[in-house]
Amino acid sequence: MDIFVRNVPVQTTESALRDFFKPVLEEFSILRFYCTKFRKKPLALLTVTDAAKAKLFLDKFSHTKTAVRRESLLFCNTVLLVSESRNRPNELALKALRQEEEDLWRRARRNTTAAPASKPNGRQTRKFEFSCLQCGTWDCNGPDTAFASQFDHRRPGTVVFGKKALAMIIPTETHSSRIDIPYYSIETISTCPRTNKVAFTLIYAPRIYRTENKTLEQMMSELGLSRRPQNTRARVCALDESHRSVVGTCLVYEITLADPKDTSKVDRLVQTNRGMPPALSLSTSHASTSQTFQRDFQRLTTYLWPGSEYGNLAFSIKFQIERLVRNAYLPPYMVIRLLPAFEYLAHKEGPTATTMAIQMLARQIPIPGPDRDPNSLDDEALYWSLRGYAEDFKLEGSIYDEKSWNTNQCALVHRVMITPAGTYLEGPELEAGNRVLRQYRDYADRFLRVEFTDEDGDYVRFEPRTDMSDIFNTRFQGVLDNVIDIADRSYEFLGFSHSSLRQKTCWFLSPMTGTGLSPHELIKDLGDFSEIRCPAKCAARIGQAFSETTATVTISRETLKAANDVVRNGRTFSDGVGTISPALLHRVSKHYGQARQRKPTCLQIRFAGAKGMVSLDNRLKGEQLILRPSMVKFEGSKTWDIEVCGANFKPLPMYLNRSLVKILEDLGVPAENFLELEDQMIEQIRRITESPINAAIFLETSRIGLCTRLPFLFRALDDLGLSFGGDSFLSRIVEIAVLSQLRDVKYRARIPVEEGVTLYGIMDETGFLEEGEIFCTFERPGEKGKLEQHVLTGNDMLVTRSPAMHPGDVQKVRAVEGLPADSPLRHLSNVVVFSQKGQRDLPSQLSGGDLDGDLYNVIWDDRLIPPTTHAAADYNPMPPMDIGRPVTQTDITQFFVKFMETDQLGRISMIHMQLADRAAAGTLDPACKKLAEMASTAVDFSKTGIPVDMSQCPRYDMIRPDFMATSPHVPVVRKDGVGFVDAAAEHGADDDDDDADAVEALDPDLRSYKYYESDRVLGRLYRAIDEKTIFEDMHRRLRTSTATTTPRAAADDGTTLLSHIWNYILRETALIQWESYMPLAREIREIYESNLLDAMSDFSAHPRHPLSEIEILGGNIIGRSGGSASRRVRERTAEMNKRFERDAAFVVQRIVQGDDGDRDEGLARSVACLGVGIGERSSGGAGGKLESWTYVAAAVCLWQVELFRDRYDPFW
Repeated sequence: MDIFVRNVPVQTTESALRDFFKPVLEEFSILRFYCTKFRKKPLALLTVTDAAKAKLFLDKFSHTKTAVRRESLLFCNTVLLVSESRNRPNELALKALRQEEEDLWRRARRNTTAAPASKPNGRQTRKFEFSCLQCGTWDCNGPDTAFASQFDHRRPGTVVFGKKALAMIIPTETHSSRIDIPYYSIETISTCPRTNKVAFTLIYAPRIYRTENKTLEQMMSELGLSRRPQNTRARVCALDESHRSVVGTCLVYEITLADPKDTSKVDRLVQTNRGMPPALSLSTSHASTSQTFQRDFQRLTTYLWPGSEYGNLAFSIKFQIERLVRNAYLPPYMVIRLLPAFEYLAHKEGPTATTMAIQMLARQIPIPGPDRDPNSLDDEALYWSLRGYAEDFKLEGSIYDEKSWNTNQCALVHRVMITPAGTYLEGPELEAGNRVLRQYRDYADRFLRVEFTDEDGDYVRFEPRTDMSDIFNTRFQGVLDNVIDIADRSYEFLGFSHSSLRQKTCWFLSPMTGTGLSPHELIKDLGDFSEIRCPAKCAARIGQAFSETTATVTISRETLKAANDVVRNGRTFSDGVGTISPALLHRVSKHYGQARQRKPTCLQIRFAGAKGMVSLDNRLKGEQLILRPSMVKFEGSKTWDIEVCGANFKPLPMYLNRSLVKILEDLGVPAENFLELEDQMIEQIRRITESPINAAIFLETSRIGLCTRLPFLFRALDDLGLSFGGDSFLSRIVEIAVLSQLRDVKYRARIPVEEGVTLYGIMDETGFLEEGEIFCTFERPGEKGKLEQHVLTGNDMLVTRSPAMHPGDVQKVRAVEGLPADSPLRHLSNVVVFSQKGQRDLPSQLSGGDLDGDLYNVIWDDRLIPPTTHAAADYNPMPPMDIGRPVTQTDITQFFVKFMETDQLGRISMIHMQLADRAAAGTLDPACKKLAEMASTAVDFSKTGIPVDMSQCPRYDMIRPDFMATSPHVPVVRKDGVGFVDAAAEHGADDDDDDADAVEALDPDLRSYKYYESDRVLGRLYRAIDEKTIFEDMHRRLRTSTATTTPRAAADDGTTLLSHIWNYILRETALIQWESYMPLAREIREIYESNLLDAMSDFSAHPRHPLSEIEILGGNIIGRSGGSASRRVRERTAEMNKRFERDAAFVVQRIVQGDDGDRDEGLARSVACLGVGIGERSSGGAGGKLESWTYVAAAVCLWQVELFRDRYDPFW
């Protein structure tokens, strides 16, 4: 039932009104209700599920013309008038409310059976007044650690402790400032009863907001009829200009409480609430600061300037020196005192060893705090650490060893992270090569990869009713329009590729006089862009040179040929695709993917100003590259190299996703079919514990551990009759892989489809295929593991492309096989070929696809073929923005910022998913079709420069289906395995805590989402998986599945299983002389663990909190949130896996081939490597002992034993 509330003070907030009604409704046993206040009107609505209880409430308080005078509800000196609403309540709101009530009763039943937790008596105070705020660092005051203030804000304020974060509010005469600090960003909270001070030591800078005080005239004007919500606050970079100079590097915030009694209250609050940061109560002092942080930093940069005392240091060293300060590892005065040590080591050990030593030092420096030993960071201790790292440095196998990576495919590049608060230096790291980096490979350190993120490393997200102009238009635009100064170099904006635009990254360049190496000259050399009048289009054309490519071969002018596009009805059927002759493809293949046994038949290329796909045409003689006009994007390029972005070496697996599942459901696919596919996958996961073979197959299909041969290790365990269940390390590898799969299935509906495949799309060059026909050919392993060629045939095949949002993005086709004997299509593999006939090309009907490298999904699983399809969408293309003059660099940087600020594709997709679930027609509903059209405009924004008009967005509310909610279980990686904690505990809230979040209450106009139980297929798929139950069941069976192994003795984790393997290896290699390779084995292990520590640091959200070793080996970054990993985490995971595969492949190759390519001694070297792992403990890093080396060595050693046996004992 809905209860209508009148006479509500317009100025009040929804949360205040909710707090008022909460105890009143509890008298009638109404524990859950929704309170919705109408904006700018004296009206509100209460929603209650139990109509009988609601009527009892109305009987007591309602006021109608005919009713007897009843009790009054006095709120803010105003009598509220309540009555039953004439309108029917929102059914979705009732469903969401019922689900909240069920959750409440479920928690209540669980709490009655659980052991009572110790909780403080009564409600704890969460708001405390303070008299001043200071920002600074922890420093030394004689033998003690002391707080050194670098910014004083002598204004009173209030600190509020919420469930997930704390906030500090500082009012002034004109505005209020607010500092938001999530608990997960706090290293420690320390209280000092003697001085009434509370210090918050942060991992990274906080978010800061500013709210202007409104005049009476402004408040009256806001009572107008405008539907557009006004911004209620602004996100800013700092409290003021003085704070701006230290906000990114001084990460300790200290407040002085106004009431001395509050110190113990704060301490008790933090100590007794789950999920809050670690708390310390100890006496601290203040250090005198004669020099400010900023002045010290300026002194440091002066020392590093050319001609100064330390100006001759290599730039790589200067970069790391400045990184120590910018990233808040050490204060600048301490780094200045270390300059003589840097100079000495550079002279003695060389610049590369010194550079790496500084990186290693930074990794080992703990986050300072009041409980840290100040002597651990004195000059002498730091010097000896530096010296040790420099002397132990080995060039071979490190990222500085060009022999360990192909300079044609990679470049060593420094990276900078720009956040609202600071400029942080990272790297150098190996970047995939592109045309520009290859052309200037000798000047790689002149290029800078610049990334724009929020303080936590994620993208700066949309925040409702928040003005973000200070972040985007002042901070980010200011960086792009000016320079980034690092030591003695100034870096200027250069450009970005299409993919890096979506990742909010770009390239900067430090000019070199006399070399032509400047942004203007470099871009001028790439081609002629003078005729382009659209900044977005110009940026995309320049960006082709920054696409990740591998240069292969140089061709002559005679090799290049042109062909006309196939155009019909204004449609380009050959959009983005050309052909290549067998001879030229063979020459390219020798340079690209030479380590692969299979050779591609299609390439995604960049050539001069052209881009797109080229497919094998065996009718072409000699060397020929045939391009079409639709492929050529600009003229004037001087390069004649064929650069490869990708190739069809193998087919990619097919996965469902949430939007595709919804479309198929709306087209008539039964829900039971999806649930059957999901059940099959869950059953495969459950069977992992039955044998090491099942685990090996799972890791292989998940592409985990292939470079380290971990799946082979599991197969070898099966041959030896050993179980991995009792081994902590191997169990955790499997657990983290399973966890990733479960999260993907539950929160993304990412379900594998065996009878489906993902392939590049090209056009039929022969004209054989008719309209609605495809030729689909791909390879799959046969019975004995050998690849076999398959050609798909059938009348009702499904073809689609991601992202699919319109019901017409899925089409049925006829797959044909009977090609002429001499057809060039017979020579293709791992590709889907589309017809060049018909009224409209099929790729453009599939989410607006083309043939310049798009991937298409082909499905022949009868369970997923809908009985009907929908006509494809046909949107009028948005004309690119025309500024009427040549595009300047400023135009491009402004577009880059505009794209960061207004890219709405993700938001549109979420609204589409929300409305499609509630609409009877689903994705066929007009509102959903409108959103699909808006998504198409948002996708083209990167090319047209015209953002989507969000004012056209269909109306939506704050009620979502349950499958869009985050999980109540947050995964964590522990030493004893992967597990879960409750989100409530992670955020400092109790399960039965029904109080409003004190920090969220500060934003009364920002409503949180409510969730209802969806009865559509996505809801059923979501609820069918309880990831915590499945995971814990598997965890339990892993720990008890030791029946096939020998009885275990008490030992460290992994010792027993590894000792079995080691004893087996010693028996099998009794005649092998391996001891002489022990020094080499130690060296290879050092290389492996050094690269592993680098990856653990580089791909974490913050270098001070590195990833776990299990996350690297298991190929998945867990993150800290419930539900699916964010897009940023998935991107970092892909980058991490690419890096680790390269590093591990180098190590394995070194074990097998040695330094001279001698494979005959591979077995002896592998035994020595395993011997080092078994007999010598890892030095580890800040995170403790590393474990994985022994398992990698065991896998390689067992592999070498098998090869040795096959070679010399074929009858074994």
